[in-house]
Amino acid sequence: MKAIQIAIVVFVALEHFYFMILEMFFWDKPLGLKTFGLTLEEAKISKVLAKNQGLYNGFLVAGLFWAIISETQFKNIAAFFLCCVVIAGIYGAITSKKIKLFYIQAVPAIAGLAILFIF
Repeated sequence: MKAIQIAIVVFVALEHFYFMILEMFFWDKPLGLKTFGLTLEEAKISKVLAKNQGLYNGFLVAGLFWAIISETQFKNIAAFFLCCVVIAGIYGAITSKKIKLFYIQAVPAIAGLAILFIF
């Protein structure tokens, strides 16, 4: 069962690694513009903020991978960082008024929390 727990944590970590790359390196590139629905002008204005956002996603990734390599505290560390992801997903969905953000970011982390504590 731990393999399933680790798999969902890895999925959430990889998802946030992708967000980090998008926000830090592709924000004002065609992929970033399309993904976030921005104009080039909007992206240039907000580029520094996006890099900061990407850095925070990187911290989530680091924490989730820390959980995976931690033999004795896997559940506790994973639960903390998955909760951080859920809160960020809820906040992001509310403030951006884009409900799909909730489904993309928060739902996998909620599933991860459920799997951690049910099994």
